Amino acid sequence: MLFPFLILFRVLFAASMVFIIGYIFGGFSKRPALARISKVAAILVIILFIGVNILLMRAAFHHDWHGGWRGCEQVKTEKQG
Repeated sequence: MLFPFLILFRVLFAASMVFIIGYIFGGFSKRPALARISKVAAILVIILFIGVNILLMRAAFHHDWHGGWRGCEQVKTEKQG
């Protein structure tokens, strides 16, 4: 379920970076519509960066909230065995 969101966020991130680079190094700043899209893209990059980090942290710690850290249970079973 997490995989399609990551693909979507990465595609949106790449598209936003194209607009930002076009605004800085290209002629996007001369055209009002492209300049407006580039400003929205800059905001979108920040939101996507935070969103991807939230999704990845949730995926990394998904099973750990109720049982402690992953390594703790393995250490307990090794000591008992």
